Amino acid sequence: MQAFMNPVTQALAKRLKDEHLRAFIAHWDALEVLVIRVFRAKRAAPEDEAEYRRLRGWLQANYPRWEEALRPHWQQAMMAGAVAREDPFARVMAASRARDFVGNWSAMQALPAAREAINRLLLELLDEPCGC
Repeated sequence: MQAFMNPVTQALAKRLKDEHLRAFIAHWDALEVLVIRVFRAKRAAPEDEAEYRRLRGWLQANYPRWEEALRPHWQQAMMAGAVAREDPFARVMAASRARDFVGNWSAMQALPAAREAINRLLLELLDEPCGC
C-alpha cells in the first residue's frame, strides 16, 4: 500500500495509534489516487480494474466501522460548491468498475469532502486524551 498522499493527513496520521484507522486511510488514499488517475487518463487499464476491485472490496468491508464517526465531518464539508448532502465515501464506492471514473466529475467532487472528513476525524481523535 502506498504512503499517505495528502500531506496534512500524513502529518496527522503519524500521531495516530489506531492501526485499523491507519489502514482505512491508506486504502482510501490508494482509491483516491486511482480515481484521479483514471479520470485524467480518460481510460481505465486492466490493472486499474483489478486494483479498484481489491480496494473497493476492502473499503466496503471496512468503511462501516468508520461511517458513523466520519458522518458529522463530511456533513460539514463542501461538495460541488454546497454543503455535502450525501456521503462522499459512498458516492465514490458506488462505481462498479474503475472505468466508471472516466469523465465522472461527480466522483472527483466527492474526493475533497472525503479528505476533509478524514482530516477532521483525525484532529478530533488526536484531541482526545487517549491519543487514539
